[in-house]
Amino acid sequence: MPQLSESMMSLRISGEALIPDDITRLLGAPPTHSLKKGDVKYRSKDGRETIAKAGTWQLTAAIRTPEDTDGQVAEILGKLTDDMSVWTSLSQQFQVDLYCGWFMTDTNEGVSISPQTLAALGARGIEFGVDIYAPLKKVTPSETDHASEDGQAES
Repeated sequence: MPQLSESMMSLRISGEALIPDDITRLLGAPPTHSLKKGDVKYRSKDGRETIAKAGTWQLTAAIRTPEDTDGQVAEILGKLTDDMSVWTSLSQQFQVDLYCGWFMTDTNEGVSISPQTLAALGARGIEFGVDIYAPLKKVTPSETDHASEDGQAES
């Protein structure tokens, strides 16, 4: 299976009572981006503001081309505490997830994630979420490996 073309990844922690400075102190590293509840999240050109309804703390890994999910997880977790009691507390109080964007340039690309990476996320109570961005080229059944002899795609 060909490897995914590109990946991006962010650890996100959010919650109504979240104070970004507290998360920074507990995890031992500053975020890439953070907001307190009530902060201005976005200001449009005409001056309208979107206000954060919850606090957020986010740490983003460098984009990888080609995809390197294991490396990005290691980059993020390597900057943060290994104290599992901190992670247990955070995952009980807040939404903790790892957002991944996986980008394809062909119609058949894939990814493998090591057992060590999955165990590290699970031990910390980090939910793993993925958005997959497929190529824009439309694929016909005859262009796939799954076309039957009559030209119809197999189910």
